[in-house]
Amino acid sequence: MLPETFETARLLLRPVAFADAGAIFDAYAQDAEVARYTIWRPHRSRGETQAFVEQCLATPAEVERTYMIVGREDNAVRGAFALRRRAPHRLDFGYVLARRWWRQGLMTEAATSVAGWGLRQPAVFRIGAVCDVDNIGSAQVLEKAGFVREGVLRRWLVHPNLGDEPRDCYSYARFC
Repeated sequence: MLPETFETARLLLRPVAFADAGAIFDAYAQDAEVARYTIWRPHRSRGETQAFVEQCLATPAEVERTYMIVGREDNAVRGAFALRRRAPHRLDFGYVLARRWWRQGLMTEAATSVAGWGLRQPAVFRIGAVCDVDNIGSAQVLEKAGFVREGVLRRWLVHPNLGDEPRDCYSYARFC
C-alpha cells in the first residue's frame, strides 16, 4: 500500500482531495509553461481540473496515489506528485510544480524522500521516472535526487503541448 503522506523539511505530500481543484487550477494547471512537458494540455477551466481530481480519486490507492505538494508552513499548493506501483517489485512516478516554486530544490526534496521510502520497502527493488530529452530542469531534479540516467526511450511519450507524435525520453532509476 502506498503511504498516506510524506513529510520533508519544507513540504507535505498528502492525497489530493476534491477541495484542491481550485488551488490546482490557480497554481499550475492552466499555465502553458508548466504543462509544456506534461502528458496533458493546460486546463481551460476549473471543471477540467475537477475532472482530473475525480479521476485521481477514482484510481485505487494501492495502484497509484496522487499527492498534493503543499508547504508545511503555509499549506499552499505547490504541485503534485503521482506515485505508481506498476509491479510488486517496482514503483514509478511523475510530478508537476507551479512555476512560482521552480529552482528552489522542492521537487528534488520530494523525489528524494519518496525514493528513500520506496527503496526501504522489502518488496521494492526499483523506483523510476522518465522525462522528455529536452526537459533539462526535470533531468537535473532526478539527478540531484540520486537517480541514474539509464538511457533513452525512443518515441516513448506524447507530450501534446509539443506535438502529436511520441517523443524521446530519458529513463531514470534508483534501485537496490
